[in-house]
Amino acid sequence: MSLEWKIKRFEALTTDELYDLLQLRSEVFIVEQNCVYQDIDGKDRKALHLIGEYDSKIVAYARLFQAGDYFDEASIGRVVIGTRYRDKKWGHELMQQAIAGIEEHFKTTKITISAQLYLQKFYEGHGFVATSETYLEDDIPHIQMKKA
Repeated sequence: MSLEWKIKRFEALTTDELYDLLQLRSEVFIVEQNCVYQDIDGKDRKALHLIGEYDSKIVAYARLFQAGDYFDEASIGRVVIGTRYRDKKWGHELMQQAIAGIEEHFKTTKITISAQLYLQKFYEGHGFVATSETYLEDDIPHIQMKKA
């Protein structure tokens, strides 16, 4: 039971892929986390979209940014696994794919993320270290983390 991974530019996404990834992000970041915020933030056009599919359904996703498009360093954002698939532990595979995607497409290992605070240990397990105090982003505690 494994995921099929692909990385696409915004222009290469099919309408079905775009719909499904936005639906996944909405399901988790807006509905599950009960957080009203502008998910469609104008940054999708700049990002590479990392998609993990299982049984032809998008169940894992992250945005990858080159240096300067979000932070001074390359970055990973909107890291999400569908609620019904979290027991598979695919979050670790998603981060490995995201880090590898940054290295392959942007030729860097320096990555900055804005992580939800409760996931700090998860990201530390992937080589990230906290570089800020806790701050609120959309009323959710976050911490900036970097991987060098």
